[in-house]
Amino acid sequence: MQPIWQPSPERIAGSEITAFVAEINRRWGMQIRDYPSLHRFSVEEPERFWTAIWDYFSVIARKRGDEVLVDGDKMPGARWFPGAQLNFAQNMLRRRDGETAIIALREDGKRRTLSFAGLYDLVSRIAQAMTASGVGAGDRVAAYMPNIPEAIAGMIATTCIGAIWSCCAPEFGVPATVDRIGQVRPKLLLTADGYLYGGKQFNLIEKVRALAQALPSLETVVVVENIQSRPAVDTIPSAVRFEDFIAPFPEREIAFDSFPFNHPVFILFSSGTTGVPKCILHGAGGILIENLKSLGLQFDVKYGDRVYWWTTTGWVVWNLMAFSLARGASIVLYDGSPFYPTEDAILRHTAEERATFIRLTPKYVETLMKSGIVPAKHLDFSALRTMIVSSSPFGSDGYEYIYDSVKRDIHLGSPSGGTDPLGSLVSANPISPVWPGEIQGPALGFNIGIFDEAGQPIKEGAGELVVMQPFPSMPIAFWNDPDGNKYRDAYFNYFPNVWRHGDWAQLTERGGAVIFGRSDATLNARGIRIGTAEIYRKLGAIVEVADSVAVSQEWNGDTRIILFVKMREGKRLDVEISDRIRKQIRESLSPRHVPDKIISVPEIPLTSTGKISEAAVQAMIHGRRPTNEGALANPDALKYFTLEVLAELMH
Repeated sequence: MQPIWQPSPERIAGSEITAFVAEINRRWGMQIRDYPSLHRFSVEEPERFWTAIWDYFSVIARKRGDEVLVDGDKMPGARWFPGAQLNFAQNMLRRRDGETAIIALREDGKRRTLSFAGLYDLVSRIAQAMTASGVGAGDRVAAYMPNIPEAIAGMIATTCIGAIWSCCAPEFGVPATVDRIGQVRPKLLLTADGYLYGGKQFNLIEKVRALAQALPSLETVVVVENIQSRPAVDTIPSAVRFEDFIAPFPEREIAFDSFPFNHPVFILFSSGTTGVPKCILHGAGGILIENLKSLGLQFDVKYGDRVYWWTTTGWVVWNLMAFSLARGASIVLYDGSPFYPTEDAILRHTAEERATFIRLTPKYVETLMKSGIVPAKHLDFSALRTMIVSSSPFGSDGYEYIYDSVKRDIHLGSPSGGTDPLGSLVSANPISPVWPGEIQGPALGFNIGIFDEAGQPIKEGAGELVVMQPFPSMPIAFWNDPDGNKYRDAYFNYFPNVWRHGDWAQLTERGGAVIFGRSDATLNARGIRIGTAEIYRKLGAIVEVADSVAVSQEWNGDTRIILFVKMREGKRLDVEISDRIRKQIRESLSPRHVPDKIISVPEIPLTSTGKISEAAVQAMIHGRRPTNEGALANPDALKYFTLEVLAELMH
């Protein structure tokens, strides 16, 4: 196998990571020459490395303090920059000029822009209004917002005054939203009158009214005009229109108060697959330096770039995208379906807006592949340097499609991390080759390994992806977990003093990584553990299959694999297609991977972020209601997995 892409000498020389290495070599007399030696430095000398990150990316702080890492041998328990004092929002607003900071697109063609100076002024007014309404340091601001500029400004304003931001996307139902933001008892709710998706308008007023009634801690509800002109908010308790909320407050200089390095700024929510979603609390300094490093060194995002991450506001990807502003880059927001009005809508935006960086999902790429779309034939990607495809494992056929049909000279990466580290454990880098189907290597500052189930490191084969040293962006706590038991149980009790991430993975001979899926979604059948992502990747060759979910079912004292497939429109599952599926899996994986049953269903349960919910299907086929039903984007799909329906389908 050969690399599918190799960076040119000019690209390597012009990268941020090359400039960073030169600074380290000059500062400490090092002889770092490539990415592997830089990664070794980052984990062998973490205090020097993270100090260099702080200095190279010019973190704005009242003080840094003398200590970098205290109790660095403890997980949890390590403390980074314990004497530092900074303001998260000040770092996000470091650029203040007339150039475009935010480009906001909608399905209906409406386009808005906001300059860096305009963003600063809007944040100033929102922060003043929040303070006047009684929100202060440590209070929680919740959002129920589409992906529009007011959401970004509201988040930055919240952190500016020391309050804590939490958000749910507006497609969440009221019960699922209350399950999340209800736990943190927000004082203020920032929302909108509606949003667009798939060519339809969705009015949010009734849902917001129900939310306000279900959240007794709320003192103020602020409604942004998005799809209506001066929406009626009279039926919503304590509601005010956004324009009226900020009207009394002029644009003025922000007096940025300083807070400790670990002052909480974000509450993110787990998927809720094992009960009520966990509220994951992230501190300002750790996530700031992690994402400055990640954007700058792993993805080569530069000052003046245009960064486009297709995402909803309730997904950690939205938070990750926002850090581009701290790099002096502009961001492209999209309120709508990635497949509307055409299946290649996101790539059309990328070309039209001259984006330099784009983030897609494997499912989006798979849809383009199966539709036979060749974007390079009709779209201009000359500005595009970097593409990230993440949220689930990304196979070699996807890499080949991007290089064949989108752009030949592009840095393609597929990092893996997520909500818990608010960053990537294994990631991309712009100065090394890209191998199809393979994540390039461990992220800088992360000492990763693969453990077997007994907690022993393994060099070959698949196992649990772990991190063996503390890293700055570890969550600082879980909300409503005063003794820390939930926090320790989530990451550290499985392998003491080691972060167990929950991915089933393998390291390659080239130093890269392959993710086979979540550990709790792996199939334990016929005495082996099988990553579901392996099966999904191979099904990409079966063009008649639109989507699928594989689960293991307890059966006659053992387990068996059931594969549910959603067929493309106009196609039906027959013996010939079933045989092709089995042959493809047998020959490209192994006979043990072949499903015992292949069943056609009209719909596959998906989370609000578009991920396949194996947990929901697993529960249903064993006669249990899923604990994450409220978080599903299409909960009605569960009716196809009842025991009665399955009994009929299996005959």
